[in-house]
Amino acid sequence: MLDATNVVLSLPDLSQPAGWLPLVFALVMALAMLAYVILDGYDLGVGVLLRRADDEAQKDTMIASIGPFWDANETWLVLGVGVLLVAFPMAHGVILGALYLPVALMLVGLTLRGVAFDFRVKARAEHKHLWDRAFYAGSTLASWSQGFMLGGLVTGFATDWGSRVFSALIGLCLMAAYCLLGAGWLIMKTEGVLQLKAVRWAQGSLWLTAAGIAAISLATPWVSERIFDKWFSFPNVVLLLPIPAVTAALFVVIARSLRRLPLRLQQGNQYGVAVPFASTVGIFLLAFYGLGYSLFPWLVVDRLTIWQAASSPEALLVIFYGVAVVLPVIIGYTVYAYRVFWGKSTELRY
Repeated sequence: MLDATNVVLSLPDLSQPAGWLPLVFALVMALAMLAYVILDGYDLGVGVLLRRADDEAQKDTMIASIGPFWDANETWLVLGVGVLLVAFPMAHGVILGALYLPVALMLVGLTLRGVAFDFRVKARAEHKHLWDRAFYAGSTLASWSQGFMLGGLVTGFATDWGSRVFSALIGLCLMAAYCLLGAGWLIMKTEGVLQLKAVRWAQGSLWLTAAGIAAISLATPWVSERIFDKWFSFPNVVLLLPIPAVTAALFVVIARSLRRLPLRLQQGNQYGVAVPFASTVGIFLLAFYGLGYSLFPWLVVDRLTIWQAASSPEALLVIFYGVAVVLPVIIGYTVYAYRVFWGKSTELRY
């Protein structure tokens, strides 16, 4: 295990490819995972909420709200894991080795979602509810697995029972956060009874999401003395205070918006329907920034830095040219898809 002071003193020359290339790929990987968590997070949340809809018409509308986007959203996961594999092979081996079971469960869940999404439209009426349940099960399994992996990352992939229980609880909290995102998405994309239900679903997910963020915020400095010093040494503690303060304020904004929305929606007033979703995205951004600040420059807490885990500069330079072409394409078609299919979702037709 390396001392944090030694890591700071031994940082490579950032003017050389061996110094700046790992930093660039760490940033690309971080942005890809952030985009995935937000974009695929809301459609996973819609999948988890699917079982709460009362009838097939509501379920069809929920599916229609994510139909044009969910495949493209998962592209960011492929990019993030791909960068981890080719740019940081040592960390890839350690991380996926430690998280083999939750990664396998996540892949099973994502596969089940994809199969159910396509087959529910081809199934006979009496079998359609089975594929709806499969879509819900796949969404739930993928969401919980990702939360379990997040808990493992925070605890440095510790294998004691306390760490595993913590990871399992973070899995539940991330499911709630995805439900909050999904409900916020439905508030924007739907109308009528389903929209009012989405408000109630968001209210039910709000405080478990807050509990998850609080748990991670407390656990992260606790598992590493280096991280504790980064947050609570002076003047860092003062400079970083706006992060938890703004996060708490955004939770208050969401709670206030969700209290006011039902009356407005019953009056046909759509003002403020984007506030819960936008505020939740803001919370995710702040939480991700706080986690990134805590972990940098480690890919595995107190074990591997981004420079120790990186491929050779020559290999990274070749990959860099490929990423420079692929990344703008992914961003471009993602923006285009959201622009084309923006607006309220209506009854699903084939």
